[in-house]
Amino acid sequence: MKKRIEIPYDYSKLLDLIKTVFGTQGAFAKAMNLSERSMSQKVNCEVPWTQPEMEAAANLLGFPCSDIQFYFFTKKVQ
Repeated sequence: MKKRIEIPYDYSKLLDLIKTVFGTQGAFAKAMNLSERSMSQKVNCEVPWTQPEMEAAANLLGFPCSDIQFYFFTKKVQ
């Protein structure tokens, strides 16, 4: 039986927007009520984002929830 290999998500567009709006990932983490460690784990595909977190991020970063797929569900190209 083959083991299923997960392709990680590419959060580069999300990280670019975080930098534009908040200046640092740490400032965004604080606004999200997350630790810097938790934020790092999320953007490095170690811990998944929850739906409420994605909605909160959209609100804080100023993009419509209809664009969540663009920022959170783009797969990394190998």
